[in-house]
Amino acid sequence: MELQPTNGDIKIKISPPEANQGKKMWLNDLSFKYNLVFWENSSNSQARSKNIFPVDTVDDLAPDTTYCFKVQANLPTEGKEGLFSPVRCVKTTQKVNDLLCATNLRVLGLNMEFHLHWDNQYKQPVSYNVQYLIGYLKRLNEDYSGKWVSVPGCGNVTGTRCNVSSAITTTGFYYLRVQARGGHNRSCLSSEVKVDPLKTNEIGPPGVKVDISDTLLHIQISPPGGPEGEVMRNNYILSYRILYWRNSSSDEEEAKVKETKQTVATIPDLAPETLYCVKAQAFSEAYNKSSVYSQEECIQTPGAKAFPLIILATFMAALFAVLLVALPLVFVLYQAYSKIKYVFFPSCQPPLNIEGFGGQLCTSPYLPTPEEPVENYSIIDSMITYEGNQIDCKDYKHSKQSSRDSGNYSNDDNTSGSKGSAETLGKEIV
Repeated sequence: MELQPTNGDIKIKISPPEANQGKKMWLNDLSFKYNLVFWENSSNSQARSKNIFPVDTVDDLAPDTTYCFKVQANLPTEGKEGLFSPVRCVKTTQKVNDLLCATNLRVLGLNMEFHLHWDNQYKQPVSYNVQYLIGYLKRLNEDYSGKWVSVPGCGNVTGTRCNVSSAITTTGFYYLRVQARGGHNRSCLSSEVKVDPLKTNEIGPPGVKVDISDTLLHIQISPPGGPEGEVMRNNYILSYRILYWRNSSSDEEEAKVKETKQTVATIPDLAPETLYCVKAQAFSEAYNKSSVYSQEECIQTPGAKAFPLIILATFMAALFAVLLVALPLVFVLYQAYSKIKYVFFPSCQPPLNIEGFGGQLCTSPYLPTPEEPVENYSIIDSMITYEGNQIDCKDYKHSKQSSRDSGNYSNDDNTSGSKGSAETLGKEIV
C-alpha cells in the first residue's frame, strides 16, 4: 500500500496479493475487492472503513492530522477474506480552497436523461469542461488519471449544468468531474461524482387515458418516457399502481387501489351518472423505485337506461332506413318482372276443343306476327223464307246447327221431308 497526501486528501495505491511472486495462486487480480480501514492516530479515535479501488483517493479528512491505514483483500465470489496489510500512517496537508473550482457536483436523472449540476463560487467569467471516466478503468491496477474524456456537448460551458446523457449508457458505471478555466490560463479540477445509471435514474410518471364501456372503466397506461422511453422499458420491469375514486361532493368514499403489470386495466361495477377519477404510479420492485402519480383523469358514467334507449333508437332508425330503401326497390323489380313475363310468356292459350279448327291464337302485342296467306273468297247474301220468317245470313250457322241437331232425333216419317228441304236449301244457296 502506497500513501500520498495531496491538498488535504490521501491518494492510495494498492498492489494485489502475490504481486512480487513469480508463481501465483490467484491468477485474476481483478477478482479482488479491497476493504480499507483508517483512523486518526490518537487514543480516542474511531476507525472507519470503506471499499476502495486499487488506485483511489480518501477525502473528507482533517488537515494537518495523522491518519493510519490498513487494507484487506477479499474474494466475494469464493467467500474468502484475506489478512490485513501492515499499518501505515501519514499526515494530511492543508486544503487550499480555490474559488475557481466547481463544487457540490450532483447528477439528476429522469427516464434515462442525465444532467450534471454544480455550484460556482468564482465571481469572474469562467468556462467549464465536463469529463467522464468509465468506472471499469478504476478496477485495474494502474493509474487512470490520463484516461478522462470530455463529454460531447459539454465543453466551454458558461452555465452550471450540462446534459451528459450522450456519455452514459445502462452498462457499467461512470465518474464525472468538472474542469474550470479562468483568466491567465488558470484551471482547477473538481471532486468526482459516481453515476450508476439504473440506480441514479428516477422513474417519471406514466400517462393515463380512461374510457367507459357499459359498466366498465377502461384504463390505458403509457409507460414513463412516452413513445421515446424504450430504454426505460428495456431496463426496468415496471408495475403500475392505480388509484380510482368517485369525485362527488356528497360522496366521501376513499380512493381504491389496483396494481397491475399490464398497461391495460379494467374496473367493473361502476355506478351510473357518476364522475370517476383515476391516476397511476409506476414502480420497480427490483430497484425499489417509484414515480410520482400522474395527473388525474376523470370521466362520467352514463345513466342507467341510456344504453337500452340508444340501442332501441338505433334499431328503429336502421329498420326505417331499410324499409325506405327496400319498398321502392321491390316495387320496381315486381313491375319489371310483370312486363317480362307478359312479353315472353303470355298466359292466354286457345281451348283444346277448338285447337286446329280455326281458333284464334293469342299473341303478344309487343312482338311482330308473321303475315299469313289469305285465300280469296266471296260471301253471297241470300234470304231464306221458312214458314213466313226471314232469317239473316249471319244467323245461318246457328240455324244450320240447330236443324242438324233436330234431324238426329226426328222420326222416320219426317225423313223425306227433311231431305227435300235440304235439297231445296242447297239449290237456293247455289
